[in-house]
Amino acid sequence: MAERLARELALNEKASDDDEIRESTFFRLESIGYRVGQGLAERFSRDRPRFTDNLDVIKFLCKDLWMILFRKQVDNLKTNHRGVYVLTDNSFRPFARMSTASRSEATAMAQVFLWFPCGVIRGALSNMGIATTVQAETSELPGATFQIKTVQPRP
Repeated sequence: MAERLARELALNEKASDDDEIRESTFFRLESIGYRVGQGLAERFSRDRPRFTDNLDVIKFLCKDLWMILFRKQVDNLKTNHRGVYVLTDNSFRPFARMSTASRSEATAMAQVFLWFPCGVIRGALSNMGIATTVQAETSELPGATFQIKTVQPRP
């Protein structure tokens, strides 16, 4: 019985180590994307007039920066006009050549490829003065959906 418990404990520790490694990898990918997004926003918004509101900044992201990154514009932009924006790309370029042997496996594997673009979006918006959180998901390849929530500064 002790041997069985020790084996289970070892398996649980290994799983937690894998989770730590996975989380640190995701954090690193998002951090690299954040820095890239800051640089892109700085470089490509330099010659433009100041944006008047958040929606103009998001439109710049969807049209201009997305074109630079993925050679196409975002397919759909939705907002609730209260600080939540949803960007939909029906043919997200990093997923274009991804194998879809098993849909559930492919969708799970595709999640890894969404951390870098989340960082790029967050970095670009941060550079233009909007603090955000960005979440991404994919339900059917090669599409991707990014949800951007603006963070209101605390008084």
